[in-house]
Amino acid sequence: MSAIDPTTGPCPCGRTDRRDKPIGYALCCGRYLDDFENTPAPDAESLMRSRYSACVLERAEYLLATWDAAKRPASIEFEPGVKWLGLDIRSRSVLDADHAEVEFVARQRSAATGAATRLHERSRFVREGARWFYLDGDLQQPLA
Repeated sequence: MSAIDPTTGPCPCGRTDRRDKPIGYALCCGRYLDDFENTPAPDAESLMRSRYSACVLERAEYLLATWDAAKRPASIEFEPGVKWLGLDIRSRSVLDADHAEVEFVARQRSAATGAATRLHERSRFVREGARWFYLDGDLQQPLA
């Protein structure tokens, strides 16, 4: 588990304010993770960021709850000791009022091997009522 203090530390998603200062977890993804029932992420990018924070903090229940029911896995397992290295939002596209895409790169380092890996994905999101859900995504291959 990460050593981030969720009440006072910067948000794991790396979001910054207009002065490029890190936004605290409680004011960023924490409000969605810690009050899921009453505070849904307002858009696909915020949901993407909060899902990354949930990975960092090993919050499987949030990841499952924000996954579209038609595509949701039965469970999520976390690699022990993995170190998350950062999230980079490459692009965001609102396709219509209920569909959006977010392209991102998430980096992590394996505790078992020490190898750093990148997950580069174009994710699809769907809105049902007032709540956004992760639908699925396409892995992006590095340019040769």
